[in-house]
Amino acid sequence: MLTQIESARQGIITPQMQIVADNEQLSAEYIRQMTAEGKIVIPWNHNRKPSRIAGIGKGLSTKVNASIGTSSDIVDYAAEVRKALAAQESGADTLMELSVGGDLDRVRREVIAAVDLPVGNVPLYQAFCEAARKYGDPNKLDEELLFDLIEKQCADGMAFMAVHCGINLCTIERLRKQGYRYGGLVSKGGVSMVAWMIANNRENPLYEKFDRVASILKKYDTVLSLGNGLRAGAIHDSSDRAQIQELIFNCELAEIGRDMGCQMLVEGPGHVPLDEIEGNIQLQKRMSGGAPYYMLGPIATDVAPGFDHITAAIGAAQSSRFGADLICYITPAEHLALPNEDDVRMGVKAAKVAAYIGDMNKYPEKGRQRDKEMSKARRDLKWERQFELALYPEDARAIRASRTPEDEDTCTMCGDFCASRGAGKMFAGDLKGDKIKLVKSATVRFQAEIK
Repeated sequence: MLTQIESARQGIITPQMQIVADNEQLSAEYIRQMTAEGKIVIPWNHNRKPSRIAGIGKGLSTKVNASIGTSSDIVDYAAEVRKALAAQESGADTLMELSVGGDLDRVRREVIAAVDLPVGNVPLYQAFCEAARKYGDPNKLDEELLFDLIEKQCADGMAFMAVHCGINLCTIERLRKQGYRYGGLVSKGGVSMVAWMIANNRENPLYEKFDRVASILKKYDTVLSLGNGLRAGAIHDSSDRAQIQELIFNCELAEIGRDMGCQMLVEGPGHVPLDEIEGNIQLQKRMSGGAPYYMLGPIATDVAPGFDHITAAIGAAQSSRFGADLICYITPAEHLALPNEDDVRMGVKAAKVAAYIGDMNKYPEKGRQRDKEMSKARRDLKWERQFELALYPEDARAIRASRTPEDEDTCTMCGDFCASRGAGKMFAGDLKGDKIKLVKSATVRFQAEIK
């Protein structure tokens, strides 16, 4: 069975490509061409066909991923399903199931069955969990167990999979020579693989046998997302030599995977100050031949725990603007606790707003019409039209309804001093339904009416 990229290279427009084209209001031929070049990926799986299709890559709207999953402290399968549904209802385009506590097969399968979204995961999590349970030591993980687990998870229907292939002896040596890190290693999969390699004095089998990894994922048409296990966990570690070394390897592997007929994503970079975001994206795009870029966050400051959904949204808007293709949301619980349903909703919505802002600037010709329509609706005090245009209408309605104004034309922010209502007395005319003009002497008449 052909993968999306293999079909595209043979000139075939798959049903999934057509759906992406329709959703994005682009030609199906454009989607096919970009998929053939590896610049667009479509998370998919031959064993599970998600009803919501998300195209990720060049020329497409920036997508948002939500991550859920149990921890060693909190295992509640029903809660994870509720969080998955909350993410879907809030507008997430993809979902990652990242559990490390409880029955990992159960939670993965229950989440997949509950949602319509493409679902991804990180196979190293379960691999090291099972090694710890079986042998009492995660560093005794057998590589055959790891490859068997990747196969099993793909068979369950994983549409994309973050696999830490770019960590190798070279990247570890680069980290050693660098000699320091302010934030250490913050990737669970990354630090576990580094510890395994050091304990066993061996190369990372995911790098050493990359062709085997890609072959398994290609069999199911699962997108291979090249994880960044050495990503920065502090802005002062951003763009350091270890991180860039791993990015170089991941970009090389993206090219190899594409040549094998496997859809490829590249991940990066974690915590990063705003002035480095554009350069990071340009570097990835240049080195990977335009592979779609999956940005984790990025968190733009380290000092706002409890508000990291905001710090990440600021970084995400910049990332989207400069060409990132998929954003991983951050919740208010980041660095503090396992997210709950409310955290998930807030994280998704913040990331979706950020992605929209980025797209407005990435695609200004088609990305700002909605804002113009909203401006006119506000000017004309057309509240229902404002709600129609809002990214989250029900949230907007709820806030307005909770503080009902005396005059339904206004809101309680200004009441009798509503600027828009006042301006309506000062302006008149409608040029093609778009522009208005100042009425002569209107200011004098308006001031008289106030008195």
